[in-house]
Amino acid sequence: MVSGSKNQTNSPAMTLKILIPWIPTLILLYLPVISPSNFTYPAVFNFGDSNSDTGGLAAGVAFPVGAPNGETYFNKPSGRFCDGRLIIDFLMDSMDLPYLNAYLDSIGAPSFRTGCNFATGGATILPANAASLSPFSFGLQVAQFIRFKARVLELLGKDKKLQKILPLEDYFRDGLYGFDVGQNDLDGAFYSKSEDQVAAFIPTILSEFEAGVERLYNEGARNLWIHGMGPLGCLPRIIATFGKDASKLDQFGCVNSHNRAAKLFNSQLHGLCAKLGSQLPQVNVTYVDIFAIKLNLIANFSQLGFKESIAACCGYGGPPLNFDNRIACGQTKSLNGSLVTAKPCDNTTEYVNWDGNHYTEAANSYVSSQILTGKFSDPPLTEFTISPSVFHTGFRKRF
Repeated sequence: MVSGSKNQTNSPAMTLKILIPWIPTLILLYLPVISPSNFTYPAVFNFGDSNSDTGGLAAGVAFPVGAPNGETYFNKPSGRFCDGRLIIDFLMDSMDLPYLNAYLDSIGAPSFRTGCNFATGGATILPANAASLSPFSFGLQVAQFIRFKARVLELLGKDKKLQKILPLEDYFRDGLYGFDVGQNDLDGAFYSKSEDQVAAFIPTILSEFEAGVERLYNEGARNLWIHGMGPLGCLPRIIATFGKDASKLDQFGCVNSHNRAAKLFNSQLHGLCAKLGSQLPQVNVTYVDIFAIKLNLIANFSQLGFKESIAACCGYGGPPLNFDNRIACGQTKSLNGSLVTAKPCDNTTEYVNWDGNHYTEAANSYVSSQILTGKFSDPPLTEFTISPSVFHTGFRKRF
């Protein structure tokens, strides 16, 4: 460190300027997280959409999740719609379990001993139709799990050596069942319905979700971990489409109608969690308020060390959104007579949003750290001892 005179001191402003780049790391080093006794399971079975897809859509329909996806952590595309790790990856790290392999990805004979991921990008709770991005809706994911479990038990009954790569029978009872789905149902509904109509549509969506959860319960699922929806109206793609009128935006630049619908969805989902907990014997249901965590990140991004709360890191068009519906992250196309590329930003840790639809690894790391404080869960989770290295960018890779 080079210094001036012996009497030279840093002003408060200079000290803050020096510290700001380190704030995300400092936050993650000292945030309390749950102890293994409260958040330890032998296996995880996950259901959802692109927010927790670890390769399902890429394998299932050969969807092009190419570079620069994966560049930050995996150093190559990993089937994730992100520059690095997702929330589900950080949660697996916190339990000291390998990252979940996608059910649909059989290349390389993946191990499913500690769980399986049925989530696929574009998935909805309601059954898919001809216009759906993904045919693997929640009900189909549940059906895939039922087949997976039956096949696993059949194979283990024939060959005990397969225990090295397949979950034991009691893992299905003692494992954690994660859910992060519903965003695409609400998102799609806004293209054909008014806000009031979308609100009236929510019970239909959640009725389908309830039916799927009950099917899993009948298969032995007892530990349910259910994520609420994030602030849908804060995604650059939504803002670019529905936020052209500034009067429809809130103080953070997010679309009010979509965030109101997301909060209503979460309120009813929270109520459904309470219902499931009271009606299903021996079930443990945890609801996680993802909306509150993500909105806090967007509202206080600069204090948390980020430079951009809304703009996409990987996109085209420049400020304020750096997003153009005509060209996806990593693509090169001819627009208005010019050949252009939707390139990633120089430093992904400065951005909350990755590609206009999904969050960066840095944002996912922050969200995960907040989940693991237990303060955003119902029932709340307590105490902590998990190593902060879980959230360090140099944490060992187990992909």
